[in-house]
Amino acid sequence: MARWDQILSLPVQNPPTLEFSATDLVWSRIEGWRDNIDRLALIPFARVDDFVRGESNNKECPTRFHVEARRRRAPDMACKPKVDGILEYILYWCSFGPDDHRKGGIVRPSRKTYVPKNKSAGRPNTKRGCTCHFIVKRLIAEPTIALIIYNQDQHIDKKGVACHGPQDKKAAGTRAMYAPYISEELRLKVHCLLYVGVSVETIMQRHNESVEKQGGPCNRDDLLTHRYVRRQERWIRRSTYELNPDDAVSINMWVEAHPNHVFFHEDFSDSSPFVLGIQTEWQLQQMIRFGNRSLLASDSKFGTNKLKYPIRSLVVFNSDNKAIPVAWIISPRFSREETVRWMRALFNRVHSKDPAWKLAGFVIDDPLADVAAIREVFQCPVLICFWRVRHAWHKNLMTRCSNVDRRAAISQSLGQAVSNICKSLKSVAVFEAFMNNFEDADDFLDYFKAVWYPRLSSWVSKLHALPLASQETCAAMEFYHNQLKRRILNVKDTCVYQRADWLVDKLGTKVHAYFWLDEYSGKEAFARYRRDEWASGLTAWRKALAIEDVDVTLNDHCAKITDRENCNVTHVIWNPGSEYAICDCAWAEMGNLCEHVFKTIKFCRDNGAVEPSVSMFQFNRALQKMLTCPPFDSLVRDHAVSLAVWVQTQLNAQIGPSSCEDRLHSIQQVLEPIDVSRTDILPVHNYTNQNMPCLSRNGSTIHCSQSSSNADDLVELLNHRTSGEECDDSRALQEISAVQMEPVPLCANTNDSAGPILDEDVGEESMDVDIINCDDRRALEETSTVQMEHLPSCANANDSAGAILDEDVGEESMDVDILN
Repeated sequence: MARWDQILSLPVQNPPTLEFSATDLVWSRIEGWRDNIDRLALIPFARVDDFVRGESNNKECPTRFHVEARRRRAPDMACKPKVDGILEYILYWCSFGPDDHRKGGIVRPSRKTYVPKNKSAGRPNTKRGCTCHFIVKRLIAEPTIALIIYNQDQHIDKKGVACHGPQDKKAAGTRAMYAPYISEELRLKVHCLLYVGVSVETIMQRHNESVEKQGGPCNRDDLLTHRYVRRQERWIRRSTYELNPDDAVSINMWVEAHPNHVFFHEDFSDSSPFVLGIQTEWQLQQMIRFGNRSLLASDSKFGTNKLKYPIRSLVVFNSDNKAIPVAWIISPRFSREETVRWMRALFNRVHSKDPAWKLAGFVIDDPLADVAAIREVFQCPVLICFWRVRHAWHKNLMTRCSNVDRRAAISQSLGQAVSNICKSLKSVAVFEAFMNNFEDADDFLDYFKAVWYPRLSSWVSKLHALPLASQETCAAMEFYHNQLKRRILNVKDTCVYQRADWLVDKLGTKVHAYFWLDEYSGKEAFARYRRDEWASGLTAWRKALAIEDVDVTLNDHCAKITDRENCNVTHVIWNPGSEYAICDCAWAEMGNLCEHVFKTIKFCRDNGAVEPSVSMFQFNRALQKMLTCPPFDSLVRDHAVSLAVWVQTQLNAQIGPSSCEDRLHSIQQVLEPIDVSRTDILPVHNYTNQNMPCLSRNGSTIHCSQSSSNADDLVELLNHRTSGEECDDSRALQEISAVQMEPVPLCANTNDSAGPILDEDVGEESMDVDIINCDDRRALEETSTVQMEHLPSCANANDSAGAILDEDVGEESMDVDILN
């Protein structure tokens, strides 16, 4: 039992990389069976596949590990919880062994009970007697932990000689120099290209050109054969989505066949609906890469009217701010219980790969979304995106109102109403005034009253409570929604829309392949196979950045933009400078935000013709609220003690510690609880290191430095508070200016004009706080002004206070419009 005590006391190692190998772990040596010394390490069981891939991609000796033996305890089998009990035992062996098919090699004798497999654990002609292997054990005592026993970590045969790889001289010029199979990256590339319609001959031609360009093969992927690609194409062509006539049974069969593509699955029951969460390995990598410290957005309603089950997409944004789907959730409805469960499963899957992964914000587009569940799982601020409502309004306005001037007036009124609601200036009553002002637009008004007026109360409450996402985010979400529509709803036989297995197969194959192709750097080499489903390119926001200012002409109530491709074409934009502008281009007539509208917004803001965006307004308001809202009383007292102790230390250095104890006792009596609930009496200042006030009364300010006389005046004021002459806290707080301070040891370098920046451990709401109350006008007037020049610090504050926000500010964080 001492052996297992040592094993279970080992730390569980979880490297932050997507793949890791034995060199990334710290191995321990513990006495094992038959007095052997085992080389052990503990990792999360969910990351065993990452370890296997990392070991296979060893640069010194590339290979592939296969499962040579596996023993698994049945889940329903009763087992005694023993410390050395095993739930699962897996033996991974290098695919160049254990048999040796070389001349004179040893091949294991066949057993009578051996059942031949359809697929061997490795190609027979690649078996070279490699002894490298490791064992993975899943213990009953710790089911989430994998114990790895890696005693034979060298790729050698029984004679102790290198048997494959660059170190094997006899393998030079043969395939034993490389791994026995192609990599997962190349396999994914081949499958995606075949799914989008690229021919086998074109794939091989482009591959051979790249190998010749680099001067010949240098790894196993360079040895891709025409036969392998042809076999994959035949397998894809013969596959079918209908695994069973029963839709539910077919879904279960797909889930069993693709366990790595499913992060959550719940079948129909009396208490819960059907829920299926799909995420491929590539999507997981994109979520970790682009989602960390960034935004995750939800497209909650796709296919509501056509598909059997609607799709909820979770997307991240790449460097071009294009949306990349990282998960698809299929369910007839989304209640709080199911939402929390699948979100928790997705979050745990990401954290098993990268424990430091964290979101900066979650964007929703549905006012009925469970904000509490999102905050509970992802621990991040929540923003709301209004693109779906604006799109519906714009699309129906273009079809239901033929008068161009009336369109512009209605759109402008709707835009002003939404802007005032986001600024908390108006309520739902503003839409009643809108309907009264445009009674002549009967067709559009009937649509508005029937479809949107019953929903406006929920939208208004969410727009009041949550910050608004930027227009760039709205453009990216709108572009993604159109991509998904082209890639899914493009089948002539619409009967398949009522089968969930067709939808699951479509998402996991062709739709996934198209989004992979969007991110593939060499996609232009296959441009001749471009189809409408590709729908690739930049968002309208990014396209607007390429339009020159000279192409924009502003008139009284409209703007004109000359087309870049055809100089004879001019687009007219009504209500320029607003995202509710009306453009006459084909893309805008379908209800979308076009690049011409975004260009006029940027052009008008650069010239100061329109106000900043609502996102920027909310950002500034959140910043002001953060700087003016007072903290708890205990935090104020901690700050006060920190400053007082530092001042006393400086005094002792000047006048000696003779009266140290008396002065500290008097300072502690001063710092009694203060009423900080009144934010109107807490002025906010930004001071530099050369102008930092400590005390103020009726406009007179006392500054502290190492001057003994002035410092004595400060201590005299502190003692004055303890002498029994009480003063009104409210009146005193109005007369005392803010004091910036840090907890001991103070850690802010205040060398710029932004003022000191509080340490992140101080809390989420940094601010200037009044901490000392006194009523001695004479002492304040007689004290001269000195500087606090030697405040110890360790945080470099080289940015403005308005630009430096702690990442844990919380609910007030938001996506900021980059045009501002």
